[in-house]
Amino acid sequence: MSIFNCHIPLKNNTMENFDKQSKYIRAKERVEELKKFYGNLFSYVVVISGLALINYFTTGFGYMWFLWAAFGWGIGLIFHALKTFDLNPFFGKQWEQRKIEEFMNEDDKTRKWK
Repeated sequence: MSIFNCHIPLKNNTMENFDKQSKYIRAKERVEELKKFYGNLFSYVVVISGLALINYFTTGFGYMWFLWAAFGWGIGLIFHALKTFDLNPFFGKQWEQRKIEEFMNEDDKTRKWK
């Protein structure tokens, strides 16, 4: 065996592991986002239903005050859904990804000769 004989791990293998790990992390973050949204939606349905029942038994829907809570929380729920399901046409995840790639390419061009 020679002194100069050494094993250098392939970059490809480490890149594959890194890619798998980053995919796993992104998938786990996505699952967490979905869990939070569905938890919020479930809470919304339960609480607003409870408020509607209280409203019915106290005033018989003479004045439907529970709709104010439903409207306010509903707006927040809509924004949560837009973020969770990436439905924002202006600053969504695709826009974010395009901008990141654009800035990385700019950085590569400016550092090319340094």
